[in-house]
Amino acid sequence: MNIKVGLVGLPNVGKSTLFNALTKSSVPAENYPFCTIDPHVAITAVPDPRMEILQKIYDSKKLIPTQISFVDIAGLVKGAATGQGLGNKFLGNIREVSLILHVVRCFEDEKITREQGAIDPLGDLETIINELMLKDLESIEKRQAKIPALLKGNKATPQERKDLEAEQKLLTAIVEQIDKVNAQGVREAVQAASIETIPLLTSKNFIIIANIAEEDIENPTANKYVKTLIDTFGKNKIVPICIKTELELSQLEEAEASDMMSMLNITTVALDEIIKKSYNELGLITFFTCGPQEIHAWPIINGTTIRAASGEIHSDLERGFICADVFNVADLVAVGSLPALATSGKKRTEGQTYPVADGDIINVKFNV
Repeated sequence: MNIKVGLVGLPNVGKSTLFNALTKSSVPAENYPFCTIDPHVAITAVPDPRMEILQKIYDSKKLIPTQISFVDIAGLVKGAATGQGLGNKFLGNIREVSLILHVVRCFEDEKITREQGAIDPLGDLETIINELMLKDLESIEKRQAKIPALLKGNKATPQERKDLEAEQKLLTAIVEQIDKVNAQGVREAVQAASIETIPLLTSKNFIIIANIAEEDIENPTANKYVKTLIDTFGKNKIVPICIKTELELSQLEEAEASDMMSMLNITTVALDEIIKKSYNELGLITFFTCGPQEIHAWPIINGTTIRAASGEIHSDLERGFICADVFNVADLVAVGSLPALATSGKKRTEGQTYPVADGDIINVKFNV
């Protein structure tokens, strides 16, 4: 499964610095607009402490964690939907990601260029979302122009005609929400629809990264900009982080990073929170395959059946699926060992319709 998360924001908000910290990369992060022109892509592991526990139990040689691709996308400017700045390229890059990380600046620093004037994270988000909606409106108008011709043709089946008529109504409802500048309304209309339509930028799920100053680390909600973001979007959508500090921590050895965290009174690494939250916002869970050679973590959409999940391992497993032995990491940890698990009654055989749970360890039986 290819999981892509795009870092999006106006110029000079800290996107490239965050990208470097998240992925331990070294892309340019300079104090001028459009430092990032082509999107940089890097892969990072999803932190999961269960893997080390499983490695000890199975005495495995290798760990293969779940991975996320982060994409550092060029800074947007007002007018992107009509091609201003790097507009069309920027919007095309967003179309390819599954989740958007909106990075907004929530600190004052006259040394860092800001062409938009006073610090205004809500205004910055409004600029970006408006451009996404304008681009979606352009795509919708093209699709709406095609539907009448498809309905008039003789090739469409009764079901296809019914779906086209339903799509027509859906697109009209979406345009109404765009006219109201209501991005949440667009997302709700798409989620509630029983049919699919063209992919829309505005309907993509998102997290907001509030880039704060070092002095706000201990109490980020005291920052007036962060408070406004939480009041507007809800606490679950906001991750306050001092990107500059996190980059410094990511470049240190473990002992040095621990000392710096103690000095700054930081108890958790914000980067891990961003990675985990990105994973959760995409509706993903993890199952494992385990043995003496490797512990392998596999990402799937929550609710995936075990037969479909086995296809993530290899297509032959899904095609020839018979059944699977299943137990959960939590049950294995509770009893303490594989021999104890065998007599605990927690290990079971499941058929193809079983919905895989987060933390399940599976062994597929198949025949092709």
